[in-house]
This record gives sequence, structure tokens and C-alpha cells, in this order.
Amino acid sequence: MAVDIVTREFREFFNEEPTLVTSAPGRLDFLNTHQDYKGLPVVAVGINLRTYIAISKSQGEFMVASGNLRDDNVNYFDKFSLSGLRLIGGKWFGDYIRALVMAFMKHDYVVNPFRAWIRSYVPIASGLGSSGTLLVALASAISAVNGFNLDRKAVAEIAYEAEHDVMGIPCGRLDQYAAAFGDIVVIETKPPYNVEVLPRLSGAFLVVDTGIRHSTADIHPRRQQEIDEGLSKLLNMDIPGNLRKKLGIHYWEVHWDEIKEDDMSRFIRELDDTPRRRILYTLRANESTKLALKVIKGEAVDIKDLIKTLNLSNTEVDSLVSSYDWRETLIGKVMTYQHKLLSEYYDVSLPEIDKLVNFLVSEGAYGAKLSGAGLGGSVIALVRDEDKAKELLGKVLDRGLAHRGWVVSIDSGVTIHGQ
Repeated sequence: MAVDIVTREFREFFNEEPTLVTSAPGRLDFLNTHQDYKGLPVVAVGINLRTYIAISKSQGEFMVASGNLRDDNVNYFDKFSLSGLRLIGGKWFGDYIRALVMAFMKHDYVVNPFRAWIRSYVPIASGLGSSGTLLVALASAISAVNGFNLDRKAVAEIAYEAEHDVMGIPCGRLDQYAAAFGDIVVIETKPPYNVEVLPRLSGAFLVVDTGIRHSTADIHPRRQQEIDEGLSKLLNMDIPGNLRKKLGIHYWEVHWDEIKEDDMSRFIRELDDTPRRRILYTLRANESTKLALKVIKGEAVDIKDLIKTLNLSNTEVDSLVSSYDWRETLIGKVMTYQHKLLSEYYDVSLPEIDKLVNFLVSEGAYGAKLSGAGLGGSVIALVRDEDKAKELLGKVLDRGLAHRGWVVSIDSGVTIHGQ
């Protein structure tokens, strides 16, 4: 059991018992990828690949060690004090812990020194939110041992501030809120950052690690800049006032949720190719997410919306709605459609990833898409059941389309396992 493992490793390294253990789930970036930093709602799934933190108070200095880095035979121990606290840089793992302590201090919390041991089962840089789950699990642990008693939302927010504000990583709130709340959730990424837990889907999720590593810090700023370039040109056009007031100079200022592509299409067509595609991605991914949310919640869906939003034919729609598993089939259609948008309109896929997505769908998955920032990481698929997921994973590995994968289940959010 993972709690027993992290407890034993803490005891062996620090020669004492931990006060408590916390954990937080990795996440699937399910729907509306690359939209959280634009203030649009995103849909995430907490999964049973988790990060565990064993912690106790200490005297004088903060001491943190990573079991995963020790396994890799690299430097896995960080020690620091509040006096002269700073980030080291160079992708040092300890900066996440330092940044989190600094984020607590910005809110006038008095963080007592602690010893912590990290054991994560969320693969790093695989599109499963590894940094977010680390920060959320540790924020919860710090809150518990210091008696702050933060709720899930406060834990998610302070973890976000550590990564975004202190470390300067241009992320949205998807990872931190998904790790804090778990389950299938809609995360509103504008204040007050409400979270809605959705009904669970039938079927199973398959996660396939492409083995291609990426960095969010390399992807997000460029896409954000390209959207801003398009917005600058749009604002110089003769756009009616009712539409103009929905725009902004920067990607985060736009009222994306209030903009209809049909109303803006004649202006968007005049943009250069790259910013045009970035803005079309934003609008189309969001509209298809709205459609998927109606289906998940059991609300009525207009056939005309299916045809228009997903570019389906009448025959395809008739076949879809007449199937016994039409709900999961339709959600799968949305997943695959959004992957196509990510590939063709946002340029964050790769030929190897597209090939994997197409293979999974052709072999019977309801749908598949990349998870995370893209240009590597993992592909997720929704399939009929666990047996089908295992069968698909076997085929993927046999054909050399990826080097590892997991059949995962939906899991709960951040948890304190004992005090």
C-alpha cells in the first residue's frame, strides 16, 4: 500500500515517524485543453495515480527528499531555512517546495519547518499534472501540520500561486484544482473559481505514455503570444461595438464564452494563418465542451447542434443516437474532435501522437486525445470497459506505438491519511 511505503521510506530516511501522510491524484486533461489560462471552464478527471507526502515538523531547517529522484540516482534532497529563502533555478525539484512555502508566507501564514518525503506514482512530464499533484499534496500536508485547516479550494489556490506567481510558470488552474477535488469536475477558471462535480461516465479510461517529454513553459507562452497577435489585429478592424467590447488586448481579457464564431467569422478570416487558427481553436473547443457537458449532465441536446459543432453527417448522428452506449460514444466523438483541433489548429500534437489517437479510435475506443500541454506526454482514451482498455494497451505496446500505459480509475481528491 502506497501510504505504508511512503511512511516506511520517511522513517528510514529521517529516523522518526511522520505526523501524517497526504496524497493527491494525477489528472486527465479531459476537455477544453489549453483553455484554463484564458478563463474558460475546463473538465478534468482525477485518477488513481497519486503523489504521496509523509511529513512531520522539524527544528530550524526545512528538509525534503524525493524517493523517485533517489531511484533515478540523482540529487534528491533539499534543505533550506526561512532566512534568505529563494529559488535555486535550473529545474531543481526543491524549488516547488520553496515556492509553496513562499506562497504561504505571502498570505501571512507562519510555516513551521518540516521534514517531508515524496513518493509519486504520477509520471513526470507525461501530461498527467505531476507538478500540480505534488504541490496540492504538499500544501495540504503543510496546512494540516500547522493547523491552518485550509479547504480544498484554498489548497488548490495556494498551490496555483506557488507555481504560477512564485515560480513564474505560465500555467492555468486546471492541474491544481483537479488534484484538490478529484472526480470528474468542471473547473471555472475565472473568479470565484467554482468547481462542479459531474456524474461519472460508464466505461474505463486508458492512459498511454508516448515517452516524448515536453515542457509546459516552452509551449504556453508562444500560444498566448500568437493569440494576442490576432487580438491586436482584430481590434484594428471595423468591428461592431457589441462584439468589440467582448475582446481585449490580451488572451485573458477576452470574454471568450460570449463570442460566437458565426458573429466573428468574417473578421477572423482576415487574420494571418497562425493567429486565425489559434482563435478558432479557442472558440470551437469551447463550444464542443458545452455540448459534452450537456450530455454528461443528462440534459437535452439539439441534433442540429451535434451536426454543426462536431461536423457530423445526418447518418452519423442517426447511428450515434440509436446506439445503446450513445452517451459515451458522443463524449468520445468530442474527445477525438478536440484532439483534431489541438493538432490542426493549435499545433501542439505530433505525427506520432496523431497516429496513436487514430489507432485507438480505429481499434474500438469511444474517443482519444492528448492530455496536457502537448508536443509529448500522454494520450487518453475512453473505452467500453477495463477489459477492452487492457486489450487496447496490449495492442499499442505490441506495435511499438508507446512504451507504457495504464488502465486508470476515477479517484477522489486530496486526502489526509492520518494524524
